[in-house]
Amino acid sequence: MTDFDLLRARMVEHQLRRRGIADERVLAAMGEVPREVFVPQRFRDRAYSDSALAIGEEQTISQPWIVAAICQGLELEGGERVLEIGSGSGYSAAILARLAAEVIGIERHASLAAGARGALEALGVENVELRVGDGSRGFAERAPFEAIAVHATAPAAPRTLLGQLADGGRLVVPIAAGGADMLTVFRRDGAKLIRTEIGPCRFVPLIGEEGFGPG
Repeated sequence: MTDFDLLRARMVEHQLRRRGIADERVLAAMGEVPREVFVPQRFRDRAYSDSALAIGEEQTISQPWIVAAICQGLELEGGERVLEIGSGSGYSAAILARLAAEVIGIERHASLAAGARGALEALGVENVELRVGDGSRGFAERAPFEAIAVHATAPAAPRTLLGQLADGGRLVVPIAAGGADMLTVFRRDGAKLIRTEIGPCRFVPLIGEEGFGPG
């Protein structure tokens, strides 16, 4: 029988801590959430491999380091309302649920959203709300958000999402570049946006009005 607890602990130490993830709250959350619950049964034994895994609808669950890097870039303290774009399997939403007060996830594939809801309910996660729609347009009814995480590559930071950031809020989004996408943080400081780069990455494209066109 696979010892998922041991694999999860090794993942936190070898894939995250030793590769620059220093936020102890993020490391703790990654050590608590069972990633195997969020991957297809045929991939369960690979749940803690250092790679993305297919979850259906031509989408993937990101490798653990990417999930941790996005969460660390959001700089969450516990009381925030977070908007998540491209919730996919629901794994990153489960991590964010331990780091923030409220998570609103938007997923364009209804089948993936249904599966994510089931996994979150099975784990007793109660502070995540999942919706089906065009995540590139955000969720104006609940804005502003202290943090926004985008799990798909955009041609540029979606203007609507930037507009839904609270003052001091952080948007983490992969931006399409030449050889590889660049995981990027945008921090709102009044009318100004401060941009910093986390590092190269690879994501599926953001499909939507402010992404790479409608799906």
